[in-house]
Amino acid sequence: MKKVLLPTDFSDNSWNAIKYALQLYKNEACHFTILHTYTPIIYQVEFMQSSTPQFQVIEAVKVTLKQKLDKIYDKIKANFDNPKHQFVKRLSFNTLTVDIDELCSKKKIDIAIMGTKGASGVKEVLFGSNTMHVIKNSKCPVLAIPSGFNFETPHDLLFPSDYEVAFKKNHIEPIIDIANLYNIRINILHVNYGEQLTKVKEQNRNILEAYFKDHTHLFHNIKNENVPEAIDKFQHKTRINLLVMLNNKRSFFENLFFKSNLNQIGFHLNVPFLVIPSKL
Repeated sequence: MKKVLLPTDFSDNSWNAIKYALQLYKNEACHFTILHTYTPIIYQVEFMQSSTPQFQVIEAVKVTLKQKLDKIYDKIKANFDNPKHQFVKRLSFNTLTVDIDELCSKKKIDIAIMGTKGASGVKEVLFGSNTMHVIKNSKCPVLAIPSGFNFETPHDLLFPSDYEVAFKKNHIEPIIDIANLYNIRINILHVNYGEQLTKVKEQNRNILEAYFKDHTHLFHNIKNENVPEAIDKFQHKTRINLLVMLNNKRSFFENLFFKSNLNQIGFHLNVPFLVIPSKL
């Protein structure tokens, strides 16, 4: 069974991501973990009273959050009842990133699917802080679903690469898994400024081609554009509905997401975004 983690903060955004996951894997046997994490901050915001002992506050929090998890489960069963799908509910007194890390290591989670929190603009900056922290630190692939994105069958996948990584099987398996489900066309996008590929980059490109040999794939070379602009233009021109990146700290991914202001570079995302850690 595929093991899928569904973090939720009980928002419309997280429910939208859960719906996407259930439809994405509707024909797959899956074990879903519905996860909510909480920390002491919530006591002060929702439950703390000066006369209330701490253990009573803790119990009040647990009871309320358990009820919310039960409602999510009931909503799933009412709208997406599927004999191929099994569920467990997990309420954890922990931070989200730490708990996901533990689950990926101990439970061998295949993928985490979670929502993003849109900013003020229609297509502007994509992630809330929780999602950014998870993407940056997760040891398992993370599929982030933009706010309000309705499920559609994945048909064109965009995989930007600077060919700096010696690709391994576990880097590519999450892409192949989804491609096998829907016969997706894989578009590999390389952005450069006219320079020739080095011998190492050429080898890495050939490694990719070998991995994708049994799937429809196309290599695209874009010159004299920066990576965000190239991705933005490509996803509109080709109507991709899944973006995939490898989180490699020495690659453009690190520069794009953790060293730049997303508003300033104008990176827009309106399709699901799969991030694969380089160290799996």
